[in-house]
Amino acid sequence: MILSWQEAAALATTLAVLGFLPASRSGRPGWRGATAVAREAALIAGLYALWQLAGTLSVMRVNGAIGRGRWLWSVERLLPLPRELTVQRWALPHPLVVQASNVYYLAVHGPALIAFLIWMFFRHRDRYATWRNTIAITTGACLALQLIPVAPPRLLSGLGFVDTAQQYHQSVYTKLGSGMADQLSAMPSVHVAWAVLIALAVIRISTSRRRWWVLVHPALTMVAVTVTANHFYLDGIVAVAILALALRLQRAARAVMVRVHPPELVPEPAVVGV
Repeated sequence: MILSWQEAAALATTLAVLGFLPASRSGRPGWRGATAVAREAALIAGLYALWQLAGTLSVMRVNGAIGRGRWLWSVERLLPLPRELTVQRWALPHPLVVQASNVYYLAVHGPALIAFLIWMFFRHRDRYATWRNTIAITTGACLALQLIPVAPPRLLSGLGFVDTAQQYHQSVYTKLGSGMADQLSAMPSVHVAWAVLIALAVIRISTSRRRWWVLVHPALTMVAVTVTANHFYLDGIVAVAILALALRLQRAARAVMVRVHPPELVPEPAVVGV
């Protein structure tokens, strides 16, 4: 089930209230841990609510969104990048590939992020805050840019792109039903930002030789957003640049903390850069 921004905001508020209940209210073992989980879940629900809300807002007209989408298309023609249209046309004769891409775009990015955060919280608590903050900074910056609506390739008529989700009746936008404006948050791609962040964190933190398999997630995400014509490559490139900036900002903040406080009082950094 896909929550509206109002439902997600209500959930975040409820979790926040539970998360800040005094520990003395309950003598049950593990209450402190339960409230900590509730606070972290409230943050994630709040970010989700903001993401859903951003899709309903615009500071410019829909016509402007179409124009900006076409401008991105023209800019990409000047760059040595593979053509999104070529990738989609390769996939279109293969219904299973297209339908799998539709499902991956719709259903994987959120649960993957939740699974990652659960893994971090319970297995690598000492590094959890760093990556949770990275998610918050990256998502917030992406949402701020998305207030300037940009049309995805599938909404640009005359270029040859197919709306594959509509073609196979798998479109998330028909379920959200807020009109065309809720489909104009293409730049930058939060899908790509989250997928790359998960892969980067797992590779840095895990010591398992199988950790490199996590790279499949951002690779499949890029395939999915391209085959479904939901994003240009530049949407993903900008998202990754924002992620890199978020990590650099935390590194700079860490350096300030080290200068202000005695080093022996400051824990070792979990992230040293991009």
